[in-house]
Amino acid sequence: MRFCILGSGSSGNSALIVTEGCRILLDAGFSARKLAGLLLPLGEAIDRIDAVFVTHEHGDHSSGIESLKRFPHLKFFANAATARAIQKTLSWSPEWRIFATGASFQFKDLDIESFPIPHDAQDPVGFRFTSGLDCDLFFPRRTLAWVTDLGHAPQNVRDRIRESDVVVVEANHCHLMLEADPKRSWNLKRRIGGRHGHLSNERMSELLSSVASPRWRRVYLAHMSRDCNSRDAVEKSLLTLRSTVRCEFSIVEHGAGTPFYELA
Repeated sequence: MRFCILGSGSSGNSALIVTEGCRILLDAGFSARKLAGLLLPLGEAIDRIDAVFVTHEHGDHSSGIESLKRFPHLKFFANAATARAIQKTLSWSPEWRIFATGASFQFKDLDIESFPIPHDAQDPVGFRFTSGLDCDLFFPRRTLAWVTDLGHAPQNVRDRIRESDVVVVEANHCHLMLEADPKRSWNLKRRIGGRHGHLSNERMSELLSSVASPRWRRVYLAHMSRDCNSRDAVEKSLLTLRSTVRCEFSIVEHGAGTPFYELA
C-alpha cells in the first residue's frame, strides 16, 4: 500500500491510496481539474482512480464531486446521511455505495473499517484501510487510519489510532492563535474549539500521547489552519512526543501535499 496527501486544509482535502488492486481517493475537496493537476506529478490520473471515500459533506471534503461527473466510472462510498447531504448539491447522481457507520467491508484488495467521529456534520466518519497479507515479506499487511475533523477523541477513535501502522490526524489550530485571531467571530472560535469542532495542537498531542504505539511507522499532522496555526506551533506541541515515540512525524502545512509513502 502506498499513500500520499494531495492537499490538506480549509481550502480542500484529498488523499490517495494505491494498492496492487485499486486506487482510491479519500475525500474530494478539490475540483476535477485541480485533482488532475495534483495527480499528474505522481504518475496518476483520475481515469485510473476506482473510487472516492467521503468522510462528511463539508465543502472542503466534497466540493469536487460535482466536477467528477466527467468520470462516470467512479464509485463513491459514503454513509446514507452524508450521501443525502451531498446529493442535494449536485446536478448529477454519482454511483453511491452506501455503508452503515461503524461497518467494515471490502473493496477490491482493501479492507475498510468506518467509525463515527465527533464533528458538526450529518454523520462524519473516520476510516481504517488495511491491505496486504499476513506473513508475506513482499506484501505485508499494513493499516492506515484517517482521522480528521473532530473536536475530541472518544475511546473508539483512540483504539483505531493505536492499532494502525500509519495515522493521519489533524492538528488544526493553536488555541492561543485562535483566541487572538481578529478575523473570526466569537461564535466561530467557539465552534472550532468545541467538542464537535477541530483538534487543537494541544488536544492532538494529548491524544497521541495517550495511545502511543510501537506499531506506528509514521504520523501525519494535517488539516492545519492557515491563520490559526504554524509549523513552529505544531513542532512545540510535539516536543515530548518526539522524545518518547519512535516514529516519523510529518507536518502537512495548509494547502500542501506529501510524497508517496510506502507502507512496507
